[in-house]
Amino acid sequence: MPVPHDVVATLVAAVESAPAGLGATRLVCVDGPAGSGKTTLAAALAPHLGAQVVHMDDLYEGWVGLERGPERLLEWVLEPLAAGRPGRYRRYDWGLGRYVERHTVPLGDVLLVEGVGSASLVAEPFAPFVVWVEAPEDVRLARGLARDGAALEGEWRRWMVDESAHHRAHRTRERADVVLDGEGRVVGGRAAGTAER
Repeated sequence: MPVPHDVVATLVAAVESAPAGLGATRLVCVDGPAGSGKTTLAAALAPHLGAQVVHMDDLYEGWVGLERGPERLLEWVLEPLAAGRPGRYRRYDWGLGRYVERHTVPLGDVLLVEGVGSASLVAEPFAPFVVWVEAPEDVRLARGLARDGAALEGEWRRWMVDESAHHRAHRTRERADVVLDGEGRVVGGRAAGTAER
């Protein structure tokens, strides 16, 4: 998903005007279904915000780890930062099927968390700025299989069912400050008027 420069600029401005809710840190959560363009958007935003990026893919225990991912984000990253301490987590290696090296999340002005479940309700007490990214299901599946291989289509389809249930339960899209489509265009959200200027 290419992200237009004007969209990046307006998102950065909106984040910079948002209140810090994770101690002195502004929390930005880029959520939405798999294959929609969240990682690409996070990579475009992070340098402009001076933000460290935490990927939810590093916290899940593989294909079955969606529901525990937000809990690990809370315990390993958000709660320590809110208390004024660095966060620490171990990255899950999907190929090896286990957690491997440790990572530190230092205190900073902005923390950007991207991935399914990043903006779950467990993050809500920390006043996250939520960006929801969406794309048609067939486009997302094609992107995923191009990246991961056709042999994982069954896993992708099961994940898509699980993530849809998760997003409904957490009302993620309706809580979003900005909604982007799969082409990087602003199509809605609570702060959509600001982002479209």
